[in-house]
Amino acid sequence: MRTMAPTARLHQEALQFRLILAATYPFFLAAAAYHRLSPGRAAPRAGVPTPHRSIFGEARAMAVQAIPFAFMG
Repeated sequence: MRTMAPTARLHQEALQFRLILAATYPFFLAAAAYHRLSPGRAAPRAGVPTPHRSIFGEARAMAVQAIPFAFMG
């Protein structure tokens, strides 16, 4: 069995992360757009700052939060 150098393994994992991000981003973009346009969206609460991100930024944030679960286990 051949083992990889630690830097090569980290590079491979980073590449896998970017590929998964590229593959799943359209789904998260659709989810962010649906969430933004849905009529049942919660109104902002007084005194609680709301992040002002674009739909694209929101989709990326959703993807970056969800993708690490693919690397667990």
